[in-house]
Amino acid sequence: MSYDYLFKYIIIGDTGVGKSCLLLQFTDKRFQPVHDLTIGVEFGARMVTIDNRPIKLQIWDTAGQESFRSITRSYYRGAAGALLVYDITRRETFNHLASWLEDARQHANPNMTIMLVGNKSDLSHRRAVSKEEGEQFAKENGLLFLEASARTAQNVEEAFIKTAGKILQKIQEGVFDVSNESSGIKVGYGRTQGPAGPRDGAVAQRGGCCS
Repeated sequence: MSYDYLFKYIIIGDTGVGKSCLLLQFTDKRFQPVHDLTIGVEFGARMVTIDNRPIKLQIWDTAGQESFRSITRSYYRGAAGALLVYDITRRETFNHLASWLEDARQHANPNMTIMLVGNKSDLSHRRAVSKEEGEQFAKENGLLFLEASARTAQNVEEAFIKTAGKILQKIQEGVFDVSNESSGIKVGYGRTQGPAGPRDGAVAQRGGCCS
């Protein structure tokens, strides 16, 4: 299927916060309660529509273990969006957000859109981090914010879609140089005229895992 743009995402955060489950819920509409630890990176993709534009999201799910941080850092480069995930029932995963954010800001495109996601909102009876704390951290650091549940699918769609909407807005405002693939954005076949203007002859590569 043709798309106007392809946006590359990365999902980051501590081990066990539900990064892989969020990706699976978004791409396959299912929840897998027992999930093997991610070794290195996993990959998913899905088409969405933003402002009547077909957008392909290419999503890299990273390992949360410290031993894989160097691998994770290499995927920051070339990502237009990131989901920074913590577990609302585990305080330490919230406390580690500053470290993850520092990594992202150091290694990623400075214009990358970051969505802070407080996962496992279905376990509010075990909550260790208030929603207000999440909102405050996001506000202080210029992030988008949602609480979500990979189990019930609450706000999972919204987390990915709102991030894409913000990226598209930045393209229309001229923030991104979409001709530079390090921005995490590819202009696709079927590119339509719109607020960002036409891009004749701009073609996304196809084939392999990059299509």
